[in-house]
Amino acid sequence: MIGSTTLYELGLAEGRAEIGATWFDRSCGGGPYNAESKLLLFGHAFGDLGLARIALRTDNLNVRSQQALTRLGLVYEGLRSHMMRQDGTRRDSLYYSLLADEWPFAREKLLTRVAAKAAA
Repeated sequence: MIGSTTLYELGLAEGRAEIGATWFDRSCGGGPYNAESKLLLFGHAFGDLGLARIALRTDNLNVRSQQALTRLGLVYEGLRSHMMRQDGTRRDSLYYSLLADEWPFAREKLLTRVAAKAAA
């Protein structure tokens, strides 16, 4: 196994879900794996499940994750003072979302990214 990504907070009646913790082994950094996994997961969510919205969230201090979510084609949203960190400080949660009508464009971007990384 090289990593994991999860779909949770699935609300079929509301047509929404969140994608939870995603991680990959350090040896897989820079490869196509995140784009490939999101291509499959978004395709399942919008195509098979018929969802209207997918959301992902990250800590406001996690710049690397924020950059990855932007590259995936998601749109920034946010919640101020959303939750507590393990060290007791307050965390702003940065939400990023993708809507069903945005999926075709994001899908093409992801397909291009995956093809370019596979060719490298």
